[in-house]
Amino acid sequence: MTDTARARKLADRIRVVVAETLQRRIKDPRLGYVTITDTRVTGDLREATVFYTVFGDDEERAASAAALESAKGVLRSEVGRQTGVRFTPSLTFVPDALPDNARTIDDLLAKAKAADAQVREASSGATYAGDADPYRKPGEEPGEAEEAAEGPVAADGARDGARTDGKGSSDA
Repeated sequence: MTDTARARKLADRIRVVVAETLQRRIKDPRLGYVTITDTRVTGDLREATVFYTVFGDDEERAASAAALESAKGVLRSEVGRQTGVRFTPSLTFVPDALPDNARTIDDLLAKAKAADAQVREASSGATYAGDADPYRKPGEEPGEAEEAAEGPVAADGARDGARTDGKGSSDA
């Protein structure tokens, strides 16, 4: 049975160890501004996936990925030394998609804001198709205004109380 709390603690410790080792010991000129964003460890504690981001363009990202792959052995030995686990997990470095996702969401929000501005601009001089207030008010029955204007005879010529649905009444 796997202990997820232990795996989570080990993942957090690996993230800290890798970040500190990259900052202090790895002096590869290809390594850019790398940030370790997350680490996940499998349930058997044999493999660790380290997610990272790189500040810069695609060329700097590729160079940093190559530098991380070349420093993988040093980083794994440092993780093993500082964590003290029986089996040091193998490290896999994966570029984090979080900045790209955030950029995509920002672009979508900007498009939605522009579309809202266009709708607001188009509706600024618009008027209602019907009444300004299409809802009934409390105490107002439908057709009260019509009955008051025409008296006891409705618009179709029927008297008050007469049925106009074709079924007639049983009084006749």
